[in-house]
Amino acid sequence: MSSAFPNPPADNWQPGFESIGTALHETTFVVVDLETTGASPRDGNGITEIGAAKIRGGQVIEEFGSFINPGISLPDYITELTGITDAMLFDAPKIESVLPSLFEFFESPEKVILVAHNSPFDMGFLKAAASKCKIPWPGHQVVDTVRLARLVIERSEIFNYKLSTLSEFFQTPTPPTHRALDDVKTTVDVLHRLLERAAGFDVLTSQDLINFMKRLPENKRPKF
Repeated sequence: MSSAFPNPPADNWQPGFESIGTALHETTFVVVDLETTGASPRDGNGITEIGAAKIRGGQVIEEFGSFINPGISLPDYITELTGITDAMLFDAPKIESVLPSLFEFFESPEKVILVAHNSPFDMGFLKAAASKCKIPWPGHQVVDTVRLARLVIERSEIFNYKLSTLSEFFQTPTPPTHRALDDVKTTVDVLHRLLERAAGFDVLTSQDLINFMKRLPENKRPKF
């Protein structure tokens, strides 16, 4: 891991003796991205595209991708944003057919940590789909790269923590396009760079990472 980052402040999180876990370079992550018909599943919106990549040791070892027929017409602004049209989804499988395969791709929570950029959005849609399909939610640990970025990149360094901004900040090979697998590839590159920075905070194992994610960002800490 790179050591070219500034030393963390004296009051930063420190790993405890229980924080052993698996070395990060041996940890399997599944990075997930969804495209949807709208902002929230509570408003009747559904998933239109799923992308996922299984990574370990800095390498992508397997990918998963599928269009999903959401059962409703796409709003014009979604087509303009993503380039996905109703015609592209007409013959796509329903979420009931795809979700079991996706969960199989995830493997068990003991083997894999899920990753998403703004994970409450993606996990919210997946949990709603699991409920609709009457499939138990597997209960993986989830790393949100927005939150991780807030913990390791100071606000003075970056304009915001959007995926496009982080992609430009880190000069990732694949820019985000609002298409699932492209955005997964961007998130993979961003995750690797964030983990390099996290090493400067002694985040070296999977358990270190999970514990570190519970830490408050600098701008959310109480002032004394």
